[in-house]
Amino acid sequence: MRYSDTLSKVPASPFTPAERAVFRRLSTPARIQRFVDELTYNKEPHGHTCRSPRRVLRDRTAHCMEGALFAAAALRLLGHPPLLFDLEAVRDDDHVLALFRVRGHWGAVGKSNYSGLRFREPVYGNLRELAISYFEHFYNPRGEKTLRAYSRPVDLRRFDRIPWMTTEEDVWAVPERLCAIPHRQLLDAAQIRALSRMDRRLYDAGRLGAVED
Repeated sequence: MRYSDTLSKVPASPFTPAERAVFRRLSTPARIQRFVDELTYNKEPHGHTCRSPRRVLRDRTAHCMEGALFAAAALRLLGHPPLLFDLEAVRDDDHVLALFRVRGHWGAVGKSNYSGLRFREPVYGNLRELAISYFEHFYNPRGEKTLRAYSRPVDLRRFDRIPWMTTEEDVWAVPERLCAIPHRQLLDAAQIRALSRMDRRLYDAGRLGAVED
């Protein structure tokens, strides 16, 4: 089965034989998501680390940026372009996802401490549809719905010179790029003013299994 109608050329793997053995088991986007879910959530202070996929694989820990980088590398080895997607929030952290496409429809893989901000099946016709699917699940500890905008995809092949998949250095150039590019707004001012607080049941469901500070 082909998982994308826009498969890129699979690069020669920069990983070691032991690392490649792990990636070979991640043969679908859903399997990549399960692997990312099993990684310990990285609760180090915000902005403290930005591990490459090699370091994530070795340390078995990741926050959303590191998980998205790992997922993008795993998707690349399946033949998908390594694409990242930023969801921009107010009074909250942004969230970063790895994108993939199947028969013209978008899906995503993500690492999050909130259960609703992870995998999306490839059923979304455009990136706005995909972004808005995260809206009701994107909230801060005060129960405010905080998602406001989304970026265009960033192709990580532009960072191969670092090299982003295997470097032992933190790959800050990637999140810096995601923050710098224009974002499209999801809501207008009237919609923002009319927003209600989170339903308590959905709030609690989203925190199921969360790693607390």
